[in-house]
Parts: sequence; structure tokens; C-alpha cells
Amino acid sequence: MAHTIDTLDIMTSHQNTQTMKPATAAKKLGVYLEATPAEFQEGVVSRAELNALQSDPPQWLQELRQNGPHPRPVVAAKLGISISGLARGGVTEPLTTEQIDALKAESPEWLQKERATQAEVRKETVRIKEKHKQEREKRAERENGGE
Repeated sequence: MAHTIDTLDIMTSHQNTQTMKPATAAKKLGVYLEATPAEFQEGVVSRAELNALQSDPPQWLQELRQNGPHPRPVVAAKLGISISGLARGGVTEPLTTEQIDALKAESPEWLQKERATQAEVRKETVRIKEKHKQEREKRAERENGGE
């Protein structure tokens, strides 16, 4: 039975008419679904349509990307903090570019703290990557030296 499912999965993965739900397409486009046109929200999006939207965005998509409202991952990125940091700061709704710029200008204490936290996380990520790289190099030396 499992073999039949695997074969079916392989067959369906090669179809050219792969489609996705509007929510998935909106996420891939980096826009807030509820702010997209009704015809986008109510239909399905093919891989070709998604590629066309990415390569030649229509006016509505350009407007959304420029002015928002933006989904939380985009808001967090524009503020330089994590999505969890947004929640800790009490930001639970999508924000427009204007609202994001106002928050940056206001620079409340919570935002400063979250930016500092995010900077520490980035530094720690770099440190860990470097440590793992050194460990791989030492392991490779031991393996090559043992021959």
C-alpha cells in the first residue's frame, strides 16, 4: 500500500498545474491576505501565476508591498525584531508602512529592547555557525590524518 502512495505522490509532484491556496500565495508574496483583492482571496493560485505575480507585480501588489498593511513577519523584519518580539510589544495586528515608520520614530522602550535582543540572537547564531565550522574542520583533519 505504501508503495502505491509513493508512486502516486511522485506522479502528482510532476504535474505542471500545481496550485496553492490564496493564503499560501500571499505568504510567499509577503502580503497580508485580507488586504488582497477579492478575486485573489477567493481563487487558487497556480505556480505559473505566482511566478508571474513575483516577476511582474500588478499595481495592487506593488501598493501592498510598499504601503501595507503588512503581515507580522514583514512588520517584524521592517522593525528589526522577531515575531515573538512583536507579540511581547503588544503588536498583534498587521501594520501599514506609515505605522511602522511612526513606531521606529517613536522608538518605544519595548522596541529598543527587542532590537537589542534580536542583535544578540544574530551574534549568537554567527558564533554557533563558526563553532560548528571549526568542529567540522577538526573532524576532517582527524579523519584525513588517521589514514
